[in-house]
Amino acid sequence: MIARTFHDRVIAPSLLAADFSKVGEETTRAINAGADWLHLDVMDGHFVDNISFGPAMVQTIHESNDIFLDVHLMISRPDHYLPRFIAAGSDCITVHVEAEHDVAETLERIREAGCLAGLALNPATPFEQAVPFLGMIDLLLCMTVVPGFGGQPFMESVMPKVSAAAAYRKEKGLTYHIEVDGGISTATASLAYAAGANVMVAGSTTFGVKDMKAAITAIREA
Repeated sequence: MIARTFHDRVIAPSLLAADFSKVGEETTRAINAGADWLHLDVMDGHFVDNISFGPAMVQTIHESNDIFLDVHLMISRPDHYLPRFIAAGSDCITVHVEAEHDVAETLERIREAGCLAGLALNPATPFEQAVPFLGMIDLLLCMTVVPGFGGQPFMESVMPKVSAAAAYRKEKGLTYHIEVDGGISTATASLAYAAGANVMVAGSTTFGVKDMKAAITAIREA
């Protein structure tokens, strides 16, 4: 599946909010509800204080459904585990600038494998730390909560970083997506769109509601 361009609004429900007892069905539900991508948060208990799932989950979803898999590695050594997530069927792999790895080398390896390369910034990390790598990426993820746990409130203080990323993209003629993750609802999505983001990661406001299609439509049209 081909990712949309940064001119399009993309909704990526977060699997963390799904019912893990029926992951395949939940993924199908997201697809039928109009999801563009599926966001998979991989947490190792070291880089963030939580543990989620690994390559096996990514592979299970890849083999059971046809949807663009947006894999976010919240792990200390993304370079070490990268081959496993490539082999599992990831379409986009996002790594953190704060993690313990050679960021440029990891991004290059992701692209060489035929995946889209993403770079993530924690809320406290300044935009300037991403600048050396912006010509190497397909997606910049600006976390709008402290990574590791769902259900946190949206941090509007991150919006100037989103705006800076959008301005830099225009100035340099680049084409990376700008993604936000954490506390996304129709109200906060509107703020993020206005700042220049185009990819919305939403968990409880998509998987956590009965009418997922209406929820995705509302976020897209916010």
